[in-house]
Amino acid sequence: MTSVAPALRHPDGSPVRALVVDDEASLGDLMRMALRAEGWEARAVEDGHAALRIAREFNPDVIVLDVMMPGIDGLQVLQRLRAAGNDAPVLFLTAKDGVDDRIAGLTAGGDDYVTKPFSLEEVVARLRGLVRRTMLGATVDSGPEIRVGDLVLNEESYEVRRGDVSVDLTATEFELLRFLMRNPRRVLSREQILDRVWSYDFGGKSSVVELYISYLRKKIDVLGEPMIHTVRSVGYVLKPTS
Repeated sequence: MTSVAPALRHPDGSPVRALVVDDEASLGDLMRMALRAEGWEARAVEDGHAALRIAREFNPDVIVLDVMMPGIDGLQVLQRLRAAGNDAPVLFLTAKDGVDDRIAGLTAGGDDYVTKPFSLEEVVARLRGLVRRTMLGATVDSGPEIRVGDLVLNEESYEVRRGDVSVDLTATEFELLRFLMRNPRRVLSREQILDRVWSYDFGGKSSVVELYISYLRKKIDVLGEPMIHTVRSVGYVLKPTS
């Protein structure tokens, strides 16, 4: 008998809010119903302009965003959302299966993607993982701050700083850095990182780990002596500087 995962909710008991953006109205409605079955509050729109308007009003916790749409495509929608200060994690839907197209979505600031056709169960599971990591995933063991050298990560406020400089990270970058900082001086394989940060089988695409490591290096290592190191053929390790 399959167990049912407990519904995710805000600490105040209010439902998770999800926005689905797809120019196929039937697909958007289907996904909206699937998310409502999760106990979430979900809305579906069919174009980028509507997505930007509803995102301001609805303030979603997570967004499902089709890449190929007439008018404003999904990548442009995401760029405008981020420019407006919206940091909700985004799962891209794309009919393209090329690695370059996947990386383009992640580079634009997306947190995950699925290619069409897909199963609703898979999409819901990935969205649940994104929400859990970004909104409900922080745990406090011996205080909210993790420190490695001059690098400090606060699990309650989701703030990161190196020395006196604040560092802005996406949700996935934050989770990756947290995993590295919870295991200082320990070499972590790409497989371990995929399993912990992405929380599902990414099809063995370790290139996404390399991509996000490069993002962190551009934000963390540029502020001082490099802390993130590659161990060839093994993985990555974060070390305090001397």
